[in-house]
Amino acid sequence: MANNSKIIKLKGEIAKLKSDIAKEQSKISPLKKKIISAEDSIRKTKSSSTVKSKLNDIKRAESSIASIEKKIGELQGKEAKKEAELKSAEKTYQNEVDKENKKKLKEDKKLQVEHDRQMRSVSSTLQQHTYRQDAFEKELAQLTALPEKITVLFMASNPIDQTSLRLDKEARDIQEKIRKSEYRDSIVFESRWATRTIDILQAINETNPTIVHFSGHGADTGELVLENVDGTTKLVSKEAVTAAISTASDTIKLVLFNACFSQSQAENIVQNIASAIGMSIEIGDEAACVFAANFYSSIGFGHSLQKAFNQAKAALLLEGIPEDSTPQLFVQDGLSADELYFVDSN
Repeated sequence: MANNSKIIKLKGEIAKLKSDIAKEQSKISPLKKKIISAEDSIRKTKSSSTVKSKLNDIKRAESSIASIEKKIGELQGKEAKKEAELKSAEKTYQNEVDKENKKKLKEDKKLQVEHDRQMRSVSSTLQQHTYRQDAFEKELAQLTALPEKITVLFMASNPIDQTSLRLDKEARDIQEKIRKSEYRDSIVFESRWATRTIDILQAINETNPTIVHFSGHGADTGELVLENVDGTTKLVSKEAVTAAISTASDTIKLVLFNACFSQSQAENIVQNIASAIGMSIEIGDEAACVFAANFYSSIGFGHSLQKAFNQAKAALLLEGIPEDSTPQLFVQDGLSADELYFVDSN
């Protein structure tokens, strides 16, 4: 049997180099943020000593970035060399495999008889598979069917014992973007404020939404932050949110968690809902507003889920907000975000 141990070793070395490159690249973003922060401080201060200090901070950060980029270049050079070695090793390995395959040709002909027998035995299984495939395609057609109008249910929660957020601004910005979109008459915007756990099912039953939008805080342990009766924090697990939403309506195609550390909520809920968006880490107040408003603007212009998501992230970059990697999109297995639409543009 041909030996591919050299190929495995080279792939391991290449993977290590890629990992090292990624680690170095990850160091650049905090330094750039530090530069931006220092530049912002310079613009705001009148103190010459502060300006001098911040300029020194910028110089050190820029020097560090240059060193990191030099190291990345060196690592990339090593990676290119290993890639060339891998290509040569794979060619040698393939030649050995071809020789072995010729030896097996006679044996394969004998096995063909057994294969034909097995194919006859699985014909009934294939028929069952066809039935299941038809059922899946029917379910997919239901998921991608576009109603005349969709409802976006905006549920906001900002407990009194948490940092205050501009959720009213987020809702206003979303409504404004929808109003300016081409298919604005196809989108109904419903909002619920100071959301408590008992409000989720009630609101969904009342509005029968296509999109459910949670806006507010998220715990770093993955829970969603809602409110108690007295307005204080109540943490809700991802399992509880998934159970509530998935049993409340069969029209929901997307759940958008516009809250910090909500990625696990989004990942969990696509077990039962077609798609979801969550935040991998903390997200700033302004970033949350910009992302959400531009996402719904794109939806209102008849774009797919994937394009709306991409445009919303691009809007963050256009506004100079370096948080475009925070939003994360998830879809059910077998579905494509490029093929999921919410309003009919035909």
